Amino acid sequence: MTIAFLMIHALGAHYSYSEMPLGLQAKLLRVLQEREVERVGGRKAIPLDIRVIATSNRDMAEHVAKGDFREDLYYRLNVVNINIPPLRDRKEDIPGLAEHFLAKFSGETGKKVEGIEPAAMDMLTRYDWPGNVRELENIIERAVVLEKGETVTASSLPLSLRHEAEDADIVKLPEGGGTLTDVLEELERQLIVKALKDKGGSQTAAAAALGLKRSTLRYKLEKYGLVSAELSE
Repeated sequence: MTIAFLMIHALGAHYSYSEMPLGLQAKLLRVLQEREVERVGGRKAIPLDIRVIATSNRDMAEHVAKGDFREDLYYRLNVVNINIPPLRDRKEDIPGLAEHFLAKFSGETGKKVEGIEPAAMDMLTRYDWPGNVRELENIIERAVVLEKGETVTASSLPLSLRHEAEDADIVKLPEGGGTLTDVLEELERQLIVKALKDKGGSQTAAAAALGLKRSTLRYKLEKYGLVSAELSE
Protein backbone atom coordinates (compact mmCIF):
# COMPACT_ATOMS: atom_id res chain seq x y z
CA MET A 1 0.00 0.00 0.00
CA THR A 2 1.55 3.33 -1.02
CA ILE A 3 1.77 6.31 1.29
CA ALA A 4 -0.44 8.27 -1.13
CA PHE A 5 -3.28 5.84 -0.65
CA LEU A 6 -2.81 5.88 3.11
CA MET A 7 -3.12 9.66 3.23
CA ILE A 8 -6.09 9.83 0.88
CA HIS A 9 -7.92 7.03 2.67
CA ALA A 10 -7.41 8.76 6.02
CA LEU A 11 -9.04 11.90 4.63
CA GLY A 12 -12.03 9.92 3.41
CA ALA A 13 -11.43 10.72 -0.24
CA HIS A 14 -10.65 8.59 -3.26
CA TYR A 15 -8.52 10.24 -5.94
CA SER A 16 -5.93 9.17 -8.45
CA TYR A 17 -2.65 11.09 -8.47
CA SER A 18 -3.77 13.09 -11.49
CA GLU A 19 -7.09 14.10 -9.84
CA MET A 20 -5.71 14.91 -6.40
CA PRO A 21 -6.71 18.38 -5.09
CA LEU A 22 -3.84 20.87 -4.83
CA GLY A 23 -4.10 21.00 -1.03
CA LEU A 24 -3.68 17.25 -0.76
CA GLN A 25 -0.82 17.38 -3.25
CA ALA A 26 1.02 19.77 -0.91
CA LYS A 27 0.59 17.34 2.01
CA LEU A 28 1.85 14.43 -0.05
CA LEU A 29 4.85 16.46 -1.19
CA ARG A 30 5.73 17.27 2.41
CA VAL A 31 5.57 13.60 3.35
CA LEU A 32 7.83 12.64 0.45
CA GLN A 33 10.35 15.36 1.31
CA GLU A 34 10.44 14.92 5.08
CA ARG A 35 9.82 11.14 5.06
CA GLU A 36 7.61 11.30 8.13
CA VAL A 37 3.93 11.59 9.05
CA GLU A 38 1.86 12.39 12.11
CA ARG A 39 -1.33 10.62 13.10
CA VAL A 40 -4.46 12.74 13.33
CA GLY A 41 -4.41 14.20 16.85
CA GLY A 42 -0.90 12.89 17.41
CA ARG A 43 2.12 14.89 18.52
CA LYS A 44 4.94 12.60 17.46
CA ALA A 45 6.35 12.35 13.95
CA ILE A 46 6.56 8.82 12.60
CA PRO A 47 9.56 8.21 10.31
CA LEU A 48 8.93 6.44 7.02
CA ASP A 49 11.08 4.16 4.92
CA ILE A 50 9.07 3.88 1.72
CA ARG A 51 9.15 3.74 -2.03
CA VAL A 52 6.33 5.28 -4.05
CA ILE A 53 5.09 3.96 -7.38
CA ALA A 54 2.86 6.55 -9.06
CA THR A 55 0.81 5.74 -12.16
CA SER A 56 -1.51 7.73 -14.37
CA ASN A 57 -3.25 7.27 -17.70
CA ARG A 58 -3.08 11.02 -18.33
CA ASP A 59 -0.43 13.37 -19.72
CA MET A 60 0.90 14.69 -16.41
CA ALA A 61 3.21 17.25 -18.03
CA GLU A 62 0.10 18.79 -19.61
CA HIS A 63 -1.66 18.87 -16.23
CA VAL A 64 1.37 20.61 -14.74
CA ALA A 65 1.32 23.20 -17.53
CA LYS A 66 -2.39 23.84 -16.85
CA GLY A 67 -1.76 24.27 -13.13
CA ASP A 68 -3.86 21.25 -12.17
CA PHE A 69 -0.87 19.41 -10.71
CA ARG A 70 2.00 20.82 -8.66
CA GLU A 71 5.25 21.02 -10.61
CA ASP A 72 7.39 20.26 -7.55
CA LEU A 73 5.36 17.14 -6.74
CA TYR A 74 5.51 16.04 -10.38
CA TYR A 75 9.31 16.14 -10.39
CA ARG A 76 9.47 14.53 -6.96
CA LEU A 77 7.44 11.56 -8.26
CA ASN A 78 8.89 11.47 -11.77
CA VAL A 79 12.33 10.12 -10.87
CA VAL A 80 12.28 7.04 -13.11
CA ASN A 81 9.70 7.33 -15.87
CA ILE A 82 8.42 4.11 -17.46
CA ASN A 83 6.06 4.59 -20.38
CA ILE A 84 3.76 1.60 -20.95
CA PRO A 85 2.15 1.68 -24.42
CA PRO A 86 -1.51 0.68 -24.82
CA LEU A 87 -2.13 -3.03 -25.34
CA ARG A 88 -2.95 -2.54 -29.04
CA ASP A 89 0.67 -1.41 -29.56
CA ARG A 90 2.23 -4.42 -27.81
CA LYS A 91 0.12 -7.33 -28.97
CA GLU A 92 3.02 -9.71 -28.40
CA ASP A 93 2.15 -9.40 -24.68
CA ILE A 94 -1.42 -10.65 -25.16
CA PRO A 95 -0.75 -14.42 -25.05
CA GLY A 96 1.25 -14.17 -21.81
CA LEU A 97 -1.30 -11.89 -20.16
CA ALA A 98 -4.19 -14.08 -21.30
CA GLU A 99 -2.53 -17.19 -19.85
CA HIS A 100 -1.85 -15.34 -16.59
CA PHE A 101 -5.49 -14.29 -16.23
CA LEU A 102 -6.63 -17.78 -17.23
CA ALA A 103 -4.62 -19.33 -14.39
CA LYS A 104 -5.88 -16.66 -11.99
CA PHE A 105 -9.58 -17.12 -12.69
CA SER A 106 -9.36 -20.89 -13.05
CA GLY A 107 -7.98 -20.97 -9.52
CA GLU A 108 -10.58 -18.56 -8.17
CA THR A 109 -13.52 -20.40 -9.73
CA GLY A 110 -12.19 -23.90 -9.14
CA LYS A 111 -12.72 -24.74 -12.82
CA LYS A 112 -10.13 -26.76 -14.71
CA VAL A 113 -9.64 -24.49 -17.71
CA GLU A 114 -6.01 -24.81 -18.67
CA GLY A 115 -5.54 -23.45 -22.16
CA ILE A 116 -6.76 -21.23 -25.00
CA GLU A 117 -7.41 -22.76 -28.39
CA PRO A 118 -5.46 -21.23 -31.33
CA ALA A 119 -8.57 -19.75 -32.97
CA ALA A 120 -9.53 -17.98 -29.75
CA MET A 121 -5.99 -16.70 -29.19
CA ASP A 122 -5.94 -15.42 -32.77
CA MET A 123 -9.09 -13.40 -32.04
CA LEU A 124 -7.53 -11.99 -28.88
CA THR A 125 -4.42 -10.84 -30.73
CA ARG A 126 -6.39 -9.26 -33.58
CA TYR A 127 -8.59 -7.14 -31.32
CA ASP A 128 -7.49 -3.53 -30.65
CA TRP A 129 -8.36 -3.50 -26.91
CA PRO A 130 -9.73 0.01 -26.31
CA GLY A 131 -10.04 -0.97 -22.62
CA ASN A 132 -6.41 -2.14 -22.47
CA VAL A 133 -5.31 -4.86 -20.01
CA ARG A 134 -8.36 -4.49 -17.80
CA GLU A 135 -10.65 -5.32 -20.72
CA LEU A 136 -8.54 -8.40 -21.51
CA GLU A 137 -8.76 -9.47 -17.87
CA ASN A 138 -12.55 -9.10 -17.87
CA ILE A 139 -12.93 -11.07 -21.10
CA ILE A 140 -10.77 -13.95 -19.83
CA GLU A 141 -12.77 -14.02 -16.58
CA ARG A 142 -15.99 -14.18 -18.61
CA ALA A 143 -14.59 -16.96 -20.78
CA VAL A 144 -13.59 -19.05 -17.76
CA VAL A 145 -17.07 -18.67 -16.27
CA LEU A 146 -18.82 -19.62 -19.53
CA GLU A 147 -16.46 -22.35 -20.71
CA LYS A 148 -17.72 -25.90 -20.18
CA GLY A 149 -14.57 -27.66 -21.31
CA GLU A 150 -10.92 -27.45 -20.32
CA THR A 151 -9.90 -25.01 -23.06
CA VAL A 152 -11.15 -21.52 -23.84
CA THR A 153 -12.81 -21.65 -27.26
CA ALA A 154 -13.84 -18.90 -29.64
CA SER A 155 -17.47 -19.43 -28.68
CA SER A 156 -16.66 -18.29 -25.12
CA LEU A 157 -15.43 -14.91 -26.34
CA PRO A 158 -17.74 -11.89 -26.79
CA LEU A 159 -19.46 -11.44 -30.15
CA SER A 160 -17.57 -8.19 -30.70
CA LEU A 161 -14.24 -10.04 -30.86
CA ARG A 162 -15.63 -12.75 -33.14
CA HIS A 163 -17.23 -10.27 -35.52
CA GLU A 164 -14.07 -8.19 -35.71
CA ALA A 165 -12.02 -11.26 -36.59
CA GLU A 166 -14.57 -12.32 -39.21
CA ASP A 167 -14.63 -8.84 -40.74
CA ALA A 168 -10.84 -8.80 -40.92
CA ASP A 169 -10.93 -11.96 -43.06
CA ILE A 170 -13.45 -10.61 -45.55
CA VAL A 171 -12.02 -9.16 -48.74
CA LYS A 172 -13.94 -5.99 -49.54
CA LEU A 173 -14.75 -6.11 -53.24
CA PRO A 174 -14.76 -2.96 -55.38
CA GLU A 175 -18.10 -1.17 -55.34
CA GLY A 176 -20.26 -2.21 -58.26
CA GLY A 177 -18.23 -5.37 -58.85
CA GLY A 178 -15.42 -5.32 -61.40
CA THR A 179 -13.06 -7.50 -63.37
CA LEU A 180 -10.74 -10.10 -61.88
CA THR A 181 -7.94 -7.56 -62.17
CA ASP A 182 -9.97 -5.03 -60.17
CA VAL A 183 -10.63 -7.58 -57.41
CA LEU A 184 -6.97 -8.70 -57.23
CA GLU A 185 -5.76 -5.10 -57.07
CA GLU A 186 -8.20 -4.32 -54.27
CA LEU A 187 -7.00 -7.39 -52.37
CA GLU A 188 -3.39 -6.30 -52.88
CA ARG A 189 -4.17 -2.80 -51.65
CA GLN A 190 -5.87 -4.17 -48.51
CA LEU A 191 -2.94 -6.47 -47.77
CA ILE A 192 -0.50 -3.57 -48.10
CA VAL A 193 -2.59 -1.37 -45.77
CA LYS A 194 -2.79 -4.19 -43.21
CA ALA A 195 0.96 -4.88 -43.38
CA LEU A 196 1.74 -1.21 -42.83
CA LYS A 197 -0.66 -1.05 -39.90
CA ASP A 198 0.80 -4.20 -38.33
CA LYS A 199 4.34 -2.82 -38.70
CA GLY A 200 3.57 0.60 -37.27
CA GLY A 201 3.79 2.35 -40.66
CA SER A 202 7.33 1.14 -41.44
CA GLN A 203 7.63 0.59 -45.20
CA THR A 204 10.80 -1.47 -44.78
CA ALA A 205 9.19 -3.88 -42.30
CA ALA A 206 5.95 -4.05 -44.31
CA ALA A 207 7.85 -4.85 -47.51
CA ALA A 208 9.68 -7.68 -45.75
CA ALA A 209 6.42 -9.07 -44.38
CA LEU A 210 4.86 -8.99 -47.86
CA GLY A 211 7.89 -10.54 -49.53
CA LEU A 212 8.50 -7.41 -51.63
CA LYS A 213 11.47 -5.18 -52.32
CA ARG A 214 11.10 -1.80 -50.67
CA SER A 215 11.19 -0.10 -54.09
CA THR A 216 8.36 -2.35 -55.27
CA LEU A 217 6.28 -1.50 -52.23
CA ARG A 218 6.94 2.20 -52.80
CA TYR A 219 5.70 1.85 -56.39
CA LYS A 220 2.52 0.14 -55.22
CA LEU A 221 1.94 2.78 -52.53
CA GLU A 222 2.05 5.43 -55.25
CA LYS A 223 -0.17 3.30 -57.50
CA TYR A 224 -2.86 2.99 -54.84
CA GLY A 225 -2.56 6.56 -53.58
CA LEU A 226 -1.22 5.56 -50.16
CA VAL A 227 1.92 7.72 -50.05
CA SER A 228 0.15 10.73 -48.58
CA ALA A 229 -0.20 9.06 -45.18
CA GLU A 230 3.34 10.17 -44.21
CA LEU A 231 4.41 6.61 -43.54
CA SER A 232 7.80 6.03 -41.96
CA GLU A 233 10.81 4.65 -43.73
